[in-house]
Parts: sequence; structure tokens; C-alpha cells
Amino acid sequence: MKTLFTFLAVALLGFQLSAQTVSIKGTVTDDSGLALPGANVIIRGTSSGTQTDFNGRYTIETQVGQTLVYSYVGFENREVRVGADTIINVSLLPSASLNEVVVTAYSVSNDAIRNAKGYGVRRNNSYVASKRQKAEQKVIIRGASSLYGSRGVVNNTNHVSENESYGRIEENIFKSVGTAPLSTFSIDVDKAGYSNVRRMLNNGQKVPEDAVKIEEMVNYFAYNYPQPKGDDPFSITADVVNSPWNEDAKLVRIGLKGKDISLENVPPSNLVFLLDVSGSMNAPNKLPLLKAALNVLVDKLREKDKVAIVVYAGAAGLVLPPTSGAEKATIRQAIDNLSAGGSTAGGAGIELAYKIASENFSKEGNNRVILATDGDFNVGNSSDRSMENLIEEKRKSGVFLTCLGFGMGNYKDSKLEILANKGNGNHAYIDTMQEAQKVLGTEFFGTLYTIAKDVKIQVEFNPAKVQAYRLIGYENRLLNDEDFKDDTKDAGELGSGHTVTALYEIIPVGIKSKYLKDIDNLKYTKQITGQYTDEMLTVKFRYKEPDGDVSKLIVKTVKDENSSIANATEDLKFSAAVALFGMQLRKSKFINTKKKEDVIALAEAGKGIDKDGYRAEFIRLVKSSK
Repeated sequence: MKTLFTFLAVALLGFQLSAQTVSIKGTVTDDSGLALPGANVIIRGTSSGTQTDFNGRYTIETQVGQTLVYSYVGFENREVRVGADTIINVSLLPSASLNEVVVTAYSVSNDAIRNAKGYGVRRNNSYVASKRQKAEQKVIIRGASSLYGSRGVVNNTNHVSENESYGRIEENIFKSVGTAPLSTFSIDVDKAGYSNVRRMLNNGQKVPEDAVKIEEMVNYFAYNYPQPKGDDPFSITADVVNSPWNEDAKLVRIGLKGKDISLENVPPSNLVFLLDVSGSMNAPNKLPLLKAALNVLVDKLREKDKVAIVVYAGAAGLVLPPTSGAEKATIRQAIDNLSAGGSTAGGAGIELAYKIASENFSKEGNNRVILATDGDFNVGNSSDRSMENLIEEKRKSGVFLTCLGFGMGNYKDSKLEILANKGNGNHAYIDTMQEAQKVLGTEFFGTLYTIAKDVKIQVEFNPAKVQAYRLIGYENRLLNDEDFKDDTKDAGELGSGHTVTALYEIIPVGIKSKYLKDIDNLKYTKQITGQYTDEMLTVKFRYKEPDGDVSKLIVKTVKDENSSIANATEDLKFSAAVALFGMQLRKSKFINTKKKEDVIALAEAGKGIDKDGYRAEFIRLVKSSK
């Protein structure tokens, strides 16, 4: 009996220990001791986790017996079971194929690096991965400030729920040229789709198919299209190669390049930051990250620029009246004073922000509201339809809109996309300070300075050459054919230096394809090709000047070619690799390969110079995906 009692006591004690909640602290570094900011620390089997700060430090609430999974792009994952020790320092090894390490940093001094290393000294539990693979590595320092500012250890745990919302996407199918020779759509310069998918993959999450917007993934990357010549604000590139994933098809690429406007020639900016400070923003990767990100933008402001800050929670208010960009300390102080709490009166905030922007309207300048939120509107006009109507009305003022998405768990991608589309604007998702630096630093004026609006594309396929076609992505940007010449129909905007890429997959005449279904021959329609037998398609572009109401037309013809993807440009190979990966994530029925190795091979062949490391990051992301 005593033995049985002892056994039960030990078992009960073990159960209590396993259910004991503990706060774990530690540092995540590489095997040289250098801190890894933005590394993910996830409780295995859950969607709860956190990220390390600038010094690689983290804090997470968990239970004894649970397992923590440590991950960082380009490094091997590490799992550690939680025991009695409350300090767990982890060292991660580069993956076998890593040839480039990307470190997020800003003005990193030698002292800061030494401090980061010093924090990682081994004490209590310290877990170091197996022997490092020997390879020469290139280190790229990019980003700005700490991941969540410079306020020390992150002590909040993020809970990723199923409360994120994405607009439904029905994948484009092959259309017969005989019955539908025209394909019409709006350009899309939004890049939120890629950074959002990257966030999910880095966190080890399953990516919802509707979160995968292939055109936004492809357009996240810059391509080496030529600068425009003459009076047109953008250049046009078009080429044809054999499809890398369908031997019976060809791939057509159409590329636009917006004219680069030097900083000196960019007119004054009248900016109103519209910031969500509601309770839903009270997480490290929301308001703290937003505040750090805005300081990147403040660095770029000039004396002739004006900035106002409107916040909204239970109500909307003006916390910074229009202020010159030269008064950076005043602007930073207003940002630093922000805190989160309350419900989300998004509609009231939009009303006030547009009012301030209109009152300070610069006739020759760039007038824009910059909305930063997780999109979780829950008070007042919160439905997609009512918000859409509100923004459509406000855009008549001539004020453009930029939407910046933050956070996870309740991120409302669908709302922000609608607002950006209807507000003559763009949409980005900021998951790290590296992305903040890209959107609000490197690409700041291109993102905010529109050089052409309502840009539409219409492609006419030659039935003598093309049997069927399929537009890859752009499902939520499709237009009716008659919308192309209708100047009242809204379309996408092109910013300074922006590139836009669209990919079509086509099935040539005479090819039998499993993706095509038979239709009856037409009785009354006669196909007339005349002397255009060497042309595959004609692509037309319409656009308006930023302050114009009447569109202008550009026309370009594309000849039939029979070129292998192996002979394609690096840019075309890489854009095809990104599209293929997106189709794999979406489980597309129009590809004959589900292997990520095919994506990697194509992307590596198209990596090129890659001076900023974004293409290398994509390759690592594919390699680390499951």
C-alpha cells in the first residue's frame, strides 16, 4: 500500500509540474553568438508564440513539458522541451544550402554587436546545434531600428487565431480565344500578399489558399525593365517562352516600369497618418512595430513635407496637427506617446483624416492618407460595403490612400485591400522592421508618389496563333471588356520607379491539352486574321495623369516566339518561379509539378545580382516551407 501511495504521489507531482505555467526567457543567436532579431519562438502544436527583439531576446509564457520551436529564415529549426530552467538560450545553425545571412539592423555599432554576443553567454540551459557546415557566407545588414523599437525584452505572447479574413479567390481558368478573345484587368502594385505569406511560412503556419495572391507575390520583387522614354510615364516589355511547368503551353510576360522621379523633383507631400490605437493593436508586432516603422518614414521627410497624425480607438482624434518634416523631434514625440486601448471606430478615423488632408491640400503636391491597422474595424461603419462606399466618396477629394497592415490572428486583409483599391492607393503588409525599411524607407516616394492612375491592360489574342489563354493571378482585378475605354471605371495606380508584371499561360493552336474542354463550333462568328499571322497578341494600356480625368492609350504587339525557358532572362525565370510557388501553395490544377525543388532550380537560375538579397530570401523561404 505504501508503494502504491508513493507511486500516486509521484505521478500527481509530475502532473502538477507538467501543467505548471512558467515564463521562459532567453536569447536566440547564430552559432557565432550574433543575435538573431525577429526569430520565431512557437509552442509546438499550437499557434502561440513570439519573436525575438533586436538583441535576440525573447520572453514567452508556456508550461513545463511543452516544446518550444525556434526558427529563422535560412537556419535549421531547433526544438527544446521546457523543464525546470526558466532561461533557455538557443543557437541556430545555417541550413546546409545557406549562402547568405540577412540580419535586420540599424546603425549597428561594434559595442551593440558585442553586447548582443555578451547576452548569449551559457548559463542554466543552453542549446547549441550540431557542428556548423563550412561555407563562405555573405552578410547583408539591412532594416531599421529594433524589431519592436529599443525597449528591451518582448514579453507578450501572440496567439494566431482563425479570425483573419481574406477575400475569396476563384483561380482563373483557360479561356477559349474563339469565344473570349479579350482579357481585361487592372494593374496591381500591392505587395501585401507576399510579405503576409512569408510571415505565415516563417511561423510554420498553414497558408490559407485565399491569402495567396500570385500577382502580389510576383510584384513584390523589382525587375530590370528599361526606363521609359518620351512623354509616357512607363515603359512596356513583353516576351514569350515555353512554359516551365506545362510542356504544351507557352508563358507570356508583360512588364511595366514607372519613370524614376528623383527625390529633388518630387513635389511636397501632405501626409496624414491614420493610426489604429485600439485594443486589438496591443501586441508587439502591431502598435510597437508600427511606431518603430513610422520612425523610418520620419527619416525621409523633408522640410517642405507636412505630416499630421490622427488616431482612432473608441473615438477619433488629432494628436499632431500638420507639422513640417523638418520638426522631426516633434513628430517622433507624438509617435512615441501612442498607446493602445479601446474599440475600433475606423469610419470616424477615416472621416477625420480626409478632413485634415483636404484642409491642407497641396494643389501641386502629393496628398495622401496613410492608414496603419490590423483592419479590425468593429464600431460604426465596419462592413466592407459601407467602408467601400465611404472611400469611394473620399477619393473624389483628390487625396490618395495607402494601407499598411500589421499583426496576425485577427488581420483583415480583405478590408484593407478594398480600401486601397477604392481609395486610389496601395496596400502593404509589414511583418518585420526589414519590411518597414523596404516600404517606408527604400521605396517610400515610389510607394507614395503616383505617376499614373487608373492603369488598365487589355490583351487581344490572335486566334490563328492562340487556342486558349489563362491570366495567372489578378483574379480580384479583372474588368469587363467594356470597362477598358470607360474612364469612370477605377483601376490601379503606378508609382515612381514601380515595376508591374503580368503572366499569361497560353495554349497554341493545334495542341491538345487536358486543361481544355471542347465547345461547339460557332455558327455565326468568322475569325478574320488578315495579315497578322505572325502576331501572337496585341496588348493595350490605358492610363490617366495623376490629376487627369481622360485616359491615354498605348498599344504594343507581341510576335510569336518559340524560346526555351532556359534561354529566358533572369527576371523572367525568377518571376516564373514565384508564380509557380504561388500556384503550388494554392494547389492549382494547372501545373504539372508540385515539387518545391523545381521552384528552387528556376529561382536560382533567375537570382541574378540580387543586391538587396530579396531573391535569396525567397529561395530560403521555399526551402524552409513544408
